[in-house]
Amino acid sequence: MTASGLIEHGENALVLHTGYFGDSYAACLQTYGANVTQLKAPIGDRPSQSEIEAALKQKPYKLLTLTHVDTSTGVLNDVKAIAQTVRRVSPNTLIAVDGVCSVGCEEIAFDDWDIDVVLTGSQKAIGCPPGLAILMWSGRAIDTLKSRKSPVTSYYASALNWLPIMQNYENFKPSYFATPATQLVHALHTSLSQITARPMSERFNAHTQTSNRVKAAIKDLGLSQLAANPEAQAHGMTAIYLPEGLVPGDVLPGLLNRGVIFAGGLHKEIATKYIRFGHMGISVTNPGRGDIDNALAALKETLAEAKQAKGL
Repeated sequence: MTASGLIEHGENALVLHTGYFGDSYAACLQTYGANVTQLKAPIGDRPSQSEIEAALKQKPYKLLTLTHVDTSTGVLNDVKAIAQTVRRVSPNTLIAVDGVCSVGCEEIAFDDWDIDVVLTGSQKAIGCPPGLAILMWSGRAIDTLKSRKSPVTSYYASALNWLPIMQNYENFKPSYFATPATQLVHALHTSLSQITARPMSERFNAHTQTSNRVKAAIKDLGLSQLAANPEAQAHGMTAIYLPEGLVPGDVLPGLLNRGVIFAGGLHKEIATKYIRFGHMGISVTNPGRGDIDNALAALKETLAEAKQAKGL
């Protein structure tokens, strides 16, 4: 909806690339006719503020997109600092944040940081079943949509079709455009009610503390992360390089046999070299469940088993 609504054919978009989802963002924007430039960081790193500033000075950009936490690498972008750079160097550029792996476990101050779009899904730190696309747009983004020179090149992904429905519901006037996933919306309401029942600062701090513990345990196992710089490490997941001689297929089944699901590598250049550990949501906010301890114990046992099987 962001790509279809905020970019018109031939307009420039700058994608800050920190992994697999930078390529996805670029492909999505190109589908709707954008002229896309990617500012790529080395694997496990993020573009610097000076690199972003230099890119913004090269030509006018209608839109800058970034992935707050790239799930393929575990890299955390500094959204606040990036937004400050954009507003100083190119104040009319819209800022769109992919928050799929950050909303609910990383701080996002939409108004204070002067962001235009945050998009996320229901299935990660929010803790709902998958299926909902959740977006927040600034007034500046909505004005951009309404002042388009060309029609939105999508039907169901046109915010122009959804805005009247939402405005009518705000005025207690139910309206129809397409049937919503009502059960998921109710689940989202329940989850958000639980999340906001306590100060968000407590939730973010819990994710930070858990992340620090996970990353310390990984270091104790002699393993390293894709995101080597602590300032660029996500707090809701960790991407872990496997020991030399092991591939994801050597360890993922063993973890599953111990009741734990990790994900394989997703970055196409190094997919066979690492695995990913998600630690967010209820597993963090309800430590009495023992999810994190069980996962770390399973990882230690499985790695030992896999090394022995490979004679490492």
